[in-house]
Amino acid sequence: MHMVDGYKGRSPFLRKPPNVQPKQRAPVEDGQKWKRKVLAIGVLKKNFPKREETIIDRHDLKMHGAEQLEAEALRLCCNFLLTLPTSDPSHCPQAPLAMDPYVIQMSSNSNLPSILDVHVNIGGRSSLVGKMKGRKAKWSVKPSDMSNKTFNPIRAIVDSMKVKPNPDKTMIALSIGDPTVFGNLPTDPEITQAMKDALDSGKYNGYAPSIGYLSSREEIASYYHRPEAPLEAKDVILTSGCSQAIELCLAVLANPGQNILVPRPGFSLYRTLAESMGIEVKLYNLLPEKSWEIDLKQLESLIDEKTACLIVNNPSNPCGSVFSKNHLQKILAVAARQCIPILADEIYGDMVFSDSKFEPLATLSSNVPILSCGGLAKRWLVPGWRLGWILIHDRRDIFGNEIRDGLVKLSQRILGPCTIVQGALKSILHRTPQEFYHNTLSFLKSNADLCYGALAAIPGLQPVRPSGAMYLMVGIEMEHFPEFENDVEFTERLVAEQSVHCLPATCFEYPNFFRVVITVPKVMMLEACSRIQEFCELHYHCAEGSQEECDK
Repeated sequence: MHMVDGYKGRSPFLRKPPNVQPKQRAPVEDGQKWKRKVLAIGVLKKNFPKREETIIDRHDLKMHGAEQLEAEALRLCCNFLLTLPTSDPSHCPQAPLAMDPYVIQMSSNSNLPSILDVHVNIGGRSSLVGKMKGRKAKWSVKPSDMSNKTFNPIRAIVDSMKVKPNPDKTMIALSIGDPTVFGNLPTDPEITQAMKDALDSGKYNGYAPSIGYLSSREEIASYYHRPEAPLEAKDVILTSGCSQAIELCLAVLANPGQNILVPRPGFSLYRTLAESMGIEVKLYNLLPEKSWEIDLKQLESLIDEKTACLIVNNPSNPCGSVFSKNHLQKILAVAARQCIPILADEIYGDMVFSDSKFEPLATLSSNVPILSCGGLAKRWLVPGWRLGWILIHDRRDIFGNEIRDGLVKLSQRILGPCTIVQGALKSILHRTPQEFYHNTLSFLKSNADLCYGALAAIPGLQPVRPSGAMYLMVGIEMEHFPEFENDVEFTERLVAEQSVHCLPATCFEYPNFFRVVITVPKVMMLEACSRIQEFCELHYHCAEGSQEECDK
């Protein structure tokens, strides 16, 4: 078998004309002429007497245009390799000889492309003689720029907390956004059975299309179709979890050097993904005194000619807030006025408490193009199954084919999500009983109310009541806790003294708050709140002029 070990750019395969000695190097003046080494491949006429040979010499290189040169070089290369005898080694008693390299000199204003070194290996014998000049072989393996730019704030902060919990108290982790950790929120048996049936069928063991099975995309389109926001299978991209859906959306909408608008406080993955791609992150503020609504004036002031998209996370991680219809319309008005597409992270879209209502963003506008991201993880309580999706809402055809085609191309990098989960999707969507959804939300609301009530009664803490998702944010009045410099130190000491672990909101770009996950069993939530109260009472100090509050 005859293989090309390397073909770089526009490199032509050349060989010396018969009986012509290699040209001697002529002096080269800096800035006037350039030179490139080219490995010449010779084919001996006596070994291949029937081959018609074509020669590209230095004159040809000067005279050919760039496109002609590339086309001719490729034609010669392909014809040479594809027509060499492969089955009988006797047809090729000697491998093509390694020829001396040419030095090709051209004037510095040449329009020809640079000619790079090429190494051809035929029948396992190399045409490369000795070490290539200009490169000293040595090991030098370094991480890529992308890996160096990848930074997860949560991991960086948590991993730096070198504190041990109190050995006399059982650890209570209110920090992990995984509803399955404590075993009190299992998925429904119908969901588990759907997976078993898909596995037992034997139909889903092979590769699926990178964007997902057509039948699975049809199910998602039908499930999320609304008269105000219609969907078809072509509007659905299946992904490996909602996190990959967000990654694909950022990758298709933004280039390195552009910027995106991200909520503060907000899910840290937005920054992690964007900065790894060379995309700048601009933070817009959420207002705790307005139940975490967006500061729309500040948001609009951040937009410039390099702004690629606006991320709207509703319901919110880490805030547990749910935007009203009126507020969402105001957000859409900003996007429409500034012609900015929206990436809507709606993974918690169906996890809203009974006193609130979730409005899918795409149902409120036909003018703003929206990529909505969701998945099975949270509503169906199976985050490890890694099935997410992108819903493309573009009724004015602003995205056109380019964004859709771009998402398809990007999805081909990992060839799609788990096929077995796709095979179970229809049953998961249609056989899961409403009682399962109701019981999950009832539990979350009960825990949210319990936690909010308990923490609101503690001097120095200011919790913000949630309306959905799985989280609650708590403000720390740092002036009353002078022992601690910030929320990170506060939560570190809380672990050390009370074995209660909450995430400092510095992880979400919002210092002097901490986040509580409300999925833990009720008895653990009560115990955690009691320990937090004990901790705060121990470290609370009255600010000057606030003796009345201290007495209370």
